[in-house]
Amino acid sequence: MLTRLMRPAQVASAHCDLPCGVYDPAQARIEAESVKAIMEKYAANEDPVFRSRALSIKEERAELVKHHLWVLWTDYFKPPHLEQYPQLHQLFWDATKLAGAAGAKGTVDVDKAETLLAKIDEISKIFWATKAA
Repeated sequence: MLTRLMRPAQVASAHCDLPCGVYDPAQARIEAESVKAIMEKYAANEDPVFRSRALSIKEERAELVKHHLWVLWTDYFKPPHLEQYPQLHQLFWDATKLAGAAGAKGTVDVDKAETLLAKIDEISKIFWATKAA
C-alpha cells in the first residue's frame, strides 16, 4: 500500500539536455578559425614575445575546440545518430585529435588547422541533418 501511495501520478521524460537548441558545431568552428588565424599570424611575425603569446592563445583556443566537439559528441549525438551515421565515432576521434597535442595544440602548421576545419564541417553537415529530422 505504501508503494502505491508513493508512486508518482505522472512520469516525465526528456530526450536531451535543457534546452535542446543550445548545441551548434559553429562554436567549435569559430575556435578552430581562431587557431588557424593565430598560426598564420605566428608565421608572419618574428617577435619572440608575440610568438610566445600567440602559442599560448592558440593552445587555449584549441582546447575550446576540443571542449565544443566533446559536448556535441557526448551530449547531443545519441545511439540512433551513430546507427544512421556510422562514421561519427571516427570523425569525432579524428577531429579531437586534430585539435589536441597531435594537431592544433602541438603545431603551428596551418594545414593541420585546415584539416581540422574540414572535419568540423563534416560534423556540422551531419549535425544539421539530424536537427532537421
